[in-house]
This record gives sequence, C-alpha cells and structure tokens, in this order.
Amino acid sequence: MFIKPRFRIVRDNTTYRFMNGRYLGLIVSAILSTASIVMFFYPGLNLGIDFSGGVVMEVRTEGPADFAKIHAALASEHIPDQGVQRFGDPSEVLIRLGAQTSEQGTQAAVEHVRSALEKNIPGARIMRTDAVGASVSAELFRNGLMALGISLLMILVYIWFRFEWQFAVGAVVTLILDITKAIGFLALTRIEFDLVMVAAILTVLGYSTNDKVVVYDRVRENLRKYKSMPLRELIDLSINETLNRTLGTSMTVFLASLPLALFGGESISGFAWVMLFGIVVGTSSSIFIAAPILLFLGEHRLRRDAAAPVVTPAKAITAPRP
Repeated sequence: MFIKPRFRIVRDNTTYRFMNGRYLGLIVSAILSTASIVMFFYPGLNLGIDFSGGVVMEVRTEGPADFAKIHAALASEHIPDQGVQRFGDPSEVLIRLGAQTSEQGTQAAVEHVRSALEKNIPGARIMRTDAVGASVSAELFRNGLMALGISLLMILVYIWFRFEWQFAVGAVVTLILDITKAIGFLALTRIEFDLVMVAAILTVLGYSTNDKVVVYDRVRENLRKYKSMPLRELIDLSINETLNRTLGTSMTVFLASLPLALFGGESISGFAWVMLFGIVVGTSSSIFIAAPILLFLGEHRLRRDAAAPVVTPAKAITAPRP
C-alpha cells in the first residue's frame, strides 16, 4: 500500500517552466566557471602538504597560543617558517616549514624547531610531525588529477551506454563546470587543497552524477510516453516530476554535512564545506545547466520509441516558445 508522505518540499503536480531561464542559467554558470579558472591561477590554490611538500608540526602550548611569540621564537633561531595557524582548540597550532632535501634534513629541522620552542616558549610540545618530499608531493598531485580525469571518463562512458550521446555530453560538460566552481570555492576560501579535498570533489561528482541520472531517466521515460510533446515542454515536465526527490535528497545530505562543517574541527570541516557547496551547485546544475544542454543538443535528434502509445499528460506544460 502506498503511503503518501506528510511533508513535501514542493507541492505535487508543479508546472514550473525551468527552461524559460535556460539562457540565464548557462550565462551565470559560464561567468562563475571563468572566474574560478582565473582564481585557480591567481591567487591559486592553498596547496596542503600532500601537494606542496614540506614539514607540518602540530604544537600544543600551555594556555592559548601566542602567534606573535611563536613567530619571534622561530625567527630568533633563523628558522624560515611558511606559516603558523590555529588547529583545534586555542592551545594547538600548526607550524609549516618548507620541503627538506633529505630525511636527515627533516629530522634536523624538527629538532631545530623543538629547541627554539623549548627555549622561548616554556611548556610547548610537538605532538605530531608530518613530512612529504617534493618528488612525492608532485606524484600525489598528478595522481589526484588523474583520478578526477578517469572519473569523468567513466561517467561519460556509463551515461553514454545507458542513455544516448546527448545525455552523456550534457552530463560531463555540466560536471566539468561543477568541478571548476568547486576549485574556485577552494581558491576563494583558502581551504587547503590536499588529498582529502580530492576525495571531497570525487564525492561531489558522484552525488551530482546521481542527481542528473534521476532527471535524465525521467526524460527518457517521458520521451517514450509523449512522442508529440515538444522537447522543451517535456524536459520541464520531467524536472517537475522529479523535483521533490531532487530537493529532498539534497536537503538530507546538506543537513547531514552542516554539523560536520560547523563543529567537525580542522581535519573534517574543509571536506564538509566542499560537500555543502557541491550539493548546492550539483542540484542547481542538474536543472539549469544539464537540462538546457540536453535541450540544445537533443532538439529533433533524440529517439522516440515509435512502438509506444501516444499519451497526453494530465497537466502538460504549454509555455509559449520565446
């Protein structure tokens, strides 16, 4: 027995004419993606130790950390730090040093910092040390980019196999635009770009792909049902029919990720913020980018099953063509 849910984000049988805003959606997306590409080169990403190489030390002080005093302690020993930032509670900081040429050099740098802190900041302790060489960081960066590229290729193959080529091209172009916006978000917020952020972007890709497949699947079903309906009206109908599911899924994931972003701490909050941004971008792009691209590519080209009966929808969207 079907049980109707008590709460629906939007009412049933909506007739929103989303394709009326197709040009605006594509223009806004192009502007944001272009700005994101510019920010990728300037100011650039805040590369984490995974991709930039170097040494990161987690230091705990007695009481709230005094950043000016820590900088002065390192400068007094002629230690060229690349940054001191808060990590976790007020008594914990991260000290970043440049990449060392050898393991012996890394150990010497750590001992040098330990000596400087013990001499100038009594009670300061080094809790953890992470070191990545320049060659290893370059390899990790290449592998991260390769993972993103292979993911896009597999998505293209999957959607092309499941649907028609117009669907595959529309999905992959939209996902590329989603990725560029995520890169711009990272450049703007200065969240460290490391392997965790690569995992976040891949997670966003998977979520966004699922959202687009839901809409595309309904478009394919309606192509078989309404053979005489103009494609623009058919896409509007398909989006309206899946709108509650799309918004419900997005809201669920958004609300699950929000506490992690606010209270997850340095280790997980960056991942959660990228997820939140990706959910908003991925949901909106399914409607205002992927669907218009499908409309432009599929007009008079998408196959309609000739064996299927012609069905007239109860509430067809009959918006006049602009």
